[in-house]
Parts: sequence; C-alpha cells; structure tokens
Amino acid sequence: MSKQGLSLFVCAVSFLLAASTLLAQDQDKDHPGMDMTGMDMSAALSSSLPSPSSGSGTSWQPASVPEQMWMIRRRGWDLMMHGQVFLTYNQQGGPRGEGKAESANYFMFMEQHSLGKGRLLFRQMFSAESLTSPHPGFPEIFQTGETYHGEPLVDHQHPHNVFAELSALYTLPLAKKISWQLYGGPSAEPALGPVTYMHRASASENPAAPLGHHEQDSTHTSFGVVTTGFMIDRFKIEGSAFNGREPNEERWSIQLGALDSWSLRASAAPTRDWTAQYSYGRLLHPEALEPGNQLRQTASLEYNRPFSAGKLGKGNWATSFVWGRVQKEFESFPLNSYLLESTLNFRRRNYAYTRFELVDKDELLSRVPLQPSFRIGAYTFGGVRDLVQNQHWQLGLGSDVTFYSKPAVLDASYGNDPVSFHVFLRLRP
Repeated sequence: MSKQGLSLFVCAVSFLLAASTLLAQDQDKDHPGMDMTGMDMSAALSSSLPSPSSGSGTSWQPASVPEQMWMIRRRGWDLMMHGQVFLTYNQQGGPRGEGKAESANYFMFMEQHSLGKGRLLFRQMFSAESLTSPHPGFPEIFQTGETYHGEPLVDHQHPHNVFAELSALYTLPLAKKISWQLYGGPSAEPALGPVTYMHRASASENPAAPLGHHEQDSTHTSFGVVTTGFMIDRFKIEGSAFNGREPNEERWSIQLGALDSWSLRASAAPTRDWTAQYSYGRLLHPEALEPGNQLRQTASLEYNRPFSAGKLGKGNWATSFVWGRVQKEFESFPLNSYLLESTLNFRRRNYAYTRFELVDKDELLSRVPLQPSFRIGAYTFGGVRDLVQNQHWQLGLGSDVTFYSKPAVLDASYGNDPVSFHVFLRLRP
C-alpha cells in the first residue's frame, strides 16, 4: 500500500474509533428488546449444537449465535421468518469503479413440525435483488463470477435469484447421540463450503459479498440438491449430489439440471461457541463460458461469544476464518482465497466490523504472459448504529471503507490506490 493509501487507512481507523467512543457516550437506556439468545429448534439435537435454522443449507454456525427472527407457534408448527434489507449508496473507487444506489436483500420463511420420531423443517428464501440492483448487479471492483450478456461478469457482484432456496430438511434420532438427516430441494445448498456470507454472524452488518465468494460459498443456490448424512455427538458427516452449474441471467427462474456434481463435508461443534468444517467437491461444467470441470475445497473456523456485562455492555462477537480453493481441470494452477471477518456488537445498539481478504483472480484482464492470475487484497472497516431497536425491528445506519492491494500491472486499469465505500440503512427483524 502506498503512503497515500496508508494515510487514508489511518484516518479511517481513527474516525471509526472516535465514532465508536461518541456512540458509546451517547448510549441511551436499553429497550427490553427481543430475546436474541440462541434457540434450539430440533428435538434431535442437544442445546450445545447449532439449530438447523441458524446456518444455511445444512451448514453449522455456533449454537450461541443470536437468532434474529420472528417466531410463532400454531397447531404444533413452529413458524419463523427472518431476513435483511440494505438500502445502500455504493461508491467503488478507481477508473473502473462507479457509484450506485442499490439494495441487497433476502427474506426467509421456515416451518417446522414433528414427523414420526423426527422433525421436518421447510425453508423458502427469496430475494428482490434482480429489481433493486438489476444486471450487471452490485458494483464491486475486483469481483468476478457468472456472466452478463454472454460475457464474464467483472467488477460487479451478480444479483441473487428470486428463488434462493426452496428446501426441506428431515432429522431423525437413531440413538442418544446419533441422528440421520435428509435434505434437498429444487433450489438448495449442497454440503460444500461454510455458512454462506449472507447468513454468517461475522458478516451480518456488511452489505457487500466477499471477493472470494466464488471460491468459498457460491453453491448456496444450486438448482437441484439431495444431501444426506449423520450427526454423531458433536460431529457431522454428509454428502451431496447436486446440479453444479451456476445460475444463468434469468434470475426469476428455476433452472433444474442433472445431479451430476458431488461434495462431501465433515463438520464439528466442540462447544456452543465454536464450529469448523472441511469440504471437497467436484462440479461438472459449472461455468457457462469455460470448458471443463472444477474441483473445490474449503475449510472454515467460526467463533461466537455472547456477553452481557462489563465495559462493552450487552452484545456479541462473531469471527470467521475461511479458506477456499478452486482447481479448474483445464488449468495447471489453483485459485486460492483467504478470508478473516469479524463483527462486534457492543452496548446493544453499536456494531463494528472488519473483513480482510486475499484472493486469486484470473478473469480481471486478458491473460498476461507468465502471470495467469492476480493476488488481490481487500481490507474493509465499518460500523453501524441502531437508530431503532425494539421487540420487532432493528433499523441501523452504517458505513464502511475498503482499501486494496494488488500487483503493479493492474495500476493502469484500477489506479494506484483505489478506495471504495458504502453508506447504508440496514433493516431486519
């Protein structure tokens, strides 16, 4: 990073620290609020294991992660709803950046009931991003993945599909500490990768997708998935057969295909505050514009710590480390991505968050001789203050700033020291 970039970084950090201090001094009386303690929604799991509604697909987050949702019980059914809406002004820096008013959003509905000796959970997740940030989607320099008008999508994050998840999950206890799970649907998430960024507690306040999304958790919307596995005490082993092709540009349709890809995942939840996973998968022709198949590996570690006393007051601290690797079978080199992100909620209304990434990108420019990919760094610092917080809603005002590192060969296209920022309102149950 240049001296100018370092100066901006120092100024941004100083500003955020000062803002946090002022917000803490301005802290008003706590509202009674919603009880955000983790809920165990499955009779088959102990209270020290994650709820099936706390992650995405069949992935696990720590059991202590707050459940921010509405829930009622009707005739033996647990009916739940949660989601998040960001109303954002997004300014991406450098010659290839742009500014745009946009909205990232999703809405999830869940219905759970006993079935025989087990529990059946239905999930439906929808997104209006095809209307609130239509193609080419969200400006995000150095982002790649999927297509637009028959060309690779570069420097933008695609909007999510209207039908982001339509799935069912059945959990059946077989013994005191052994359970069997069966999961799937026409739009679902295979056992490949960590909890997707939209649902990770460590990314809850950040409106942007990670640059490593397509190396880590992009299969969270796959049109055709069947997963089965076993939970043995605090461990889970599962495998999936799924349609590995990326969704096309018709964001409102369900594009079913053969279940010709597969994945395996091992997960562990040693305590209420920790989870870890390793997964491996083979995706058959996932990219519309590239030949061949992909091998994908991911590993992740998630930590969550709720607290209710001390100088920070009532709050929560969530942190994730994620590694993802994609090996394209027609390339001799792998693409790696590394992510460390953390969100601190303190004195109930205040949030500070960070995201640090190192990601290999091979689609930014036409291939440069002897340099098949570029190592990009992105470093985000942000904060949110809840303006409204009661038993039904949380409305927060936030902003963040992102700095980058990159090879000098990209300076002509992206500028020497691009800086990007978001200013946003965040609304959720």
